[in-house]
Amino acid sequence: MADRSLRGIRLGAQSLQSEEGVVFHERAQHIYTCTTCGRDTTLTFAADAEVPPAWECRTCGAEALLRVGDGTATVDHSGDKTPRSHWDMLLERRTIPELEELLEERLAYVRARRGAAGVATDKLSA
Repeated sequence: MADRSLRGIRLGAQSLQSEEGVVFHERAQHIYTCTTCGRDTTLTFAADAEVPPAWECRTCGAEALLRVGDGTATVDHSGDKTPRSHWDMLLERRTIPELEELLEERLAYVRARRGAAGVATDKLSA
């Protein structure tokens, strides 16, 4: 450390380590083409990494497909699950007539409470 002076150096802004003796991993660049906006995105992966056939477009967020030769890779979306809504999950547990019956019970309860609260506020104002 005595041979290197820290005087005049911006600490944290520059690294004092050298790249001497460092062996970098082999890399490969792959091009993805967006299906919506048509822009190309070049991504760098490790040479032995499994390259995904689809990537999210940096510009519009749509699906970008890996360019293979003159065409693009094909992606099978048949196994993708469609998201279920709350209504779909409710219909798995109850039928429409059961839901209508529950709705009528809750409406009657709310109406009864409002009626009782309305009578109580009338007594207080009188």
